[in-house]
Amino acid sequence: MTISVAYPGRDGAHSAAACDRLFPEGAELLGLPSFSAVAAAAAERSVEFGVLPIESSLSGPVAETHDLLFDSSLAITAETVLPIRHCLVGIAQIPVQEIRVLHSHPAALDQCRQLLASMPWATVVATATTADAAAHVAEHGDPAEAAIASDRAAKLHGLEVLDESVGDHDEAYTRFVSIATHVRLDRDDRRWHTAFSFVTNHEPGALHLAIEPFARHQIDLVQLVSRPIPRTPWRYRFDAVLEGHPLDGAVREALTEIGMRTRRLSVFGSYPADEAR
Repeated sequence: MTISVAYPGRDGAHSAAACDRLFPEGAELLGLPSFSAVAAAAAERSVEFGVLPIESSLSGPVAETHDLLFDSSLAITAETVLPIRHCLVGIAQIPVQEIRVLHSHPAALDQCRQLLASMPWATVVATATTADAAAHVAEHGDPAEAAIASDRAAKLHGLEVLDESVGDHDEAYTRFVSIATHVRLDRDDRRWHTAFSFVTNHEPGALHLAIEPFARHQIDLVQLVSRPIPRTPWRYRFDAVLEGHPLDGAVREALTEIGMRTRRLSVFGSYPADEAR
């Protein structure tokens, strides 16, 4: 039986390439218009898995994905890390000075600040994904419109690559995760990560008290992110990833202690760590 997988955007999006990496044996891919649509499809089980970006090596955590996980019953089942190269693409080879409108996803725009600073005359338009930006430019057919997208998206839409690397840094990576309504209970000899979220009291030393068990049990916190709690002004939570599996004795004990020291503790799943990380 073919696995069904939803991702944000359309073919040519970086998330589509992540699907190929996460499901190498093949899957029926469904492009959806937004991150929330992917999460909803996975939560409603109209697809078996969703794939979303969750962290950039340049801009850090992807806030929308973190919030969608916190506000749902979804769990992370796998991760993969992809190198990201941003290209400037258009319908014809023209000088950059002639570009009047530039389309791309906000995360890509944030990673190409030097390009944007060098084009103060251009209007920047945010799109749902970089692939959508490329599709828009191809459909409009205006040489004065360009997009920041992947070379894969450029080829799919018959666009010219005006500059093959417009990112601010030579090396950029994005971590993608697959999400589903089930939590993985398997474990093997690979390195595993466990994602979780917790809420502390507003009092001095509350965060230190919550994470102290990790140091005592010698557990590495791979990520620790502060995020506002949706619909609760001025209240914050902490999203984290630790190295280990809940079936490991030390991890189990540490999570048990944290659960006793916090107002809320939620585990978002365990999955093999991508060694590229």
